[in-house]
Amino acid sequence: MDTPLLFLLKKRDDFEDVLEERRRSSDLRYALRCYTPTLYKGLVPCKVSMLKSIVLQSDHLQCVIKQVSSESGDSTECVAEEASLILDEMAHRMQLSTVRFFVFTLSKAFKRLFRSVCVNEEGIQRLQQAVQEHPVVLLPSHRSYMDFLMMSYLLYMFDLPLPVIAAGMDFMSMKFIGEMLRMSGAFFIRRSFGGDKLYWAVFSEYVKTMLRKGYAPIEFFLEGTRSRTCKSLTPKTGLLNIVMEPFFKGELFDVSLVPVSISYERVLEESLYARELLGVPKPKESTSGLLKARRVLSEDYGSMHVYFGHPVSVRSLAEGKIKRSQYNLLPRYIPQKPSVDTHEFLNDAAFRLVRIQEENMVLKPWVLIATLLLQNPDGMDLSSLTEQTDWLRHLALAFGAFLDWPDHEACSEVISCSLALHRRLLSVSAGHVQLSVTDAPQVETTPEEAVFQRAVVVLSCASYRNQILHVFLRPALLAVAMQSANSSRKDDIYNCFNFLRNMFSNEFILCPGDSVQDFEEACYLLMKRGVLQVLEHEIVMSASGQSTLAFLCSVLEPFLQGYQVTPYTQCANVHYCAKVWGSVFLSFFLSFFLSFFQKTALSCKRTGKTHKKFPTRVMMLKIQLFITGINFKIQPPPTHNITIFTVF
Repeated sequence: MDTPLLFLLKKRDDFEDVLEERRRSSDLRYALRCYTPTLYKGLVPCKVSMLKSIVLQSDHLQCVIKQVSSESGDSTECVAEEASLILDEMAHRMQLSTVRFFVFTLSKAFKRLFRSVCVNEEGIQRLQQAVQEHPVVLLPSHRSYMDFLMMSYLLYMFDLPLPVIAAGMDFMSMKFIGEMLRMSGAFFIRRSFGGDKLYWAVFSEYVKTMLRKGYAPIEFFLEGTRSRTCKSLTPKTGLLNIVMEPFFKGELFDVSLVPVSISYERVLEESLYARELLGVPKPKESTSGLLKARRVLSEDYGSMHVYFGHPVSVRSLAEGKIKRSQYNLLPRYIPQKPSVDTHEFLNDAAFRLVRIQEENMVLKPWVLIATLLLQNPDGMDLSSLTEQTDWLRHLALAFGAFLDWPDHEACSEVISCSLALHRRLLSVSAGHVQLSVTDAPQVETTPEEAVFQRAVVVLSCASYRNQILHVFLRPALLAVAMQSANSSRKDDIYNCFNFLRNMFSNEFILCPGDSVQDFEEACYLLMKRGVLQVLEHEIVMSASGQSTLAFLCSVLEPFLQGYQVTPYTQCANVHYCAKVWGSVFLSFFLSFFLSFFQKTALSCKRTGKTHKKFPTRVMMLKIQLFITGINFKIQPPPTHNITIFTVF
């Protein structure tokens, strides 16, 4: 039980509002101030042109160029030229003048968008130290387009080296803005490489060269893309393997991985995400779209928290798990696919890094309110909402939540402020609070439009509820396991817990191989709260634990119902497809058979011959009607009346 105890007693850093000073001084003077970043081992970063030359002349890339030339039949000069063009398309061209322009512009924007931007200064100090000792990889959470802009802004503010950021090709197509992002440190990569060996070699060598030379911190998102549900996504390991490989091959003594947790009181894209989840196509990134979105500057998005976690040493992570000697069997420049052990290590490390991001997420009071409102779709009295939110706050804190709750304000005042900030998602009338569309124009809408608008509100609210799921997840799995096991035996409950954990392994961040540890943590948390008693061979619910277990079960209920509905829908679709194709085949066969008999009958009529085995006209008419019936009787599978609350 030591691990859960250490988890709960972990001290978190204090925050400082970095916008407070910006509101009192000139943004232009600040953007043009002397910028003297801390450097890796005092080395001055090489120029962009020199970096390109190093990449193109590297042994690794030259080896791949020869392989591609041999496989394709093209000359090495032609393949080398293609590699150069790929690098030109990909590489950043960071210029301090462009960074200063962004700093000036973002200072203006951030002061209008946010009441405060809070950063843990101790985390900044740890990062300043880490940058001087080893190459650094920054791993922020990804909930908004604002994430990478804020990261570069904060590093400039604290005189840290500006990061080079892995960005999707979508941004490169934005006129003017795409080139400015490139000159601010963004390098552009395809969403998928497929089997393009040359592209992968250029990309990986470019990243590893910047890392080996200590050129700048590398920044990328482990989740790969923005989470539309505000729930952590399953991490991708491709880029993580690239930044770890120089250590595996002995080219670097160590690499520091810094998880960064970025939390929003109100997400800028909340309604956009909901519409995307409902099937509305994602708007293409464009400069004109950005200009149209400037109306968000008139909105209030509350506070934002950025927590720089403790640097994680790759050397410490890999100790006893990776045999680096295997990388000495071939020259370093020869490409090698990760072994099974390496792949498992990368997957485990990625999950643990995302788990650290989750633990350091700062949660606002609204996530508690949203959780309760979703469980009460008919709404709640304000007094009841206040009482239950206060109860839920204490439960979340007991489970180790990183909750930003004002110390010297009454619970009712805190809730009133949260309701005011998120007034577009709810209505308050005669002391009754419920989710509703309050900003819709007063015009007639079709029933479909009304349902769609309602769904947008519910999904937007669910995205905030999802931010606190990691706090309740393990106790909730245990609560559902106790309910499902119909037994108080510890082994039976653990088996149910393990089944549920495996089922949700792609839904939530559950570290591989930690099933027993997660079970013990859940037992400890609920036992500490007085919800249950853990005996040697039994787990028994206490008399006062019913309400807590009921709440925890309701937290997972939408996901359980979603997992129940999805296979049923898929089975219905499979059955429908089988019915359609079977009917089509039968219809085709009978049509062919009927056509054959008709042609034979016509031939017999001309020659005057008959055959007893030929079908009569009545039989052929019946076959025709049967075929017609097949075509008309095929109906689509029934649509299931699933509420938004259930699925999401």
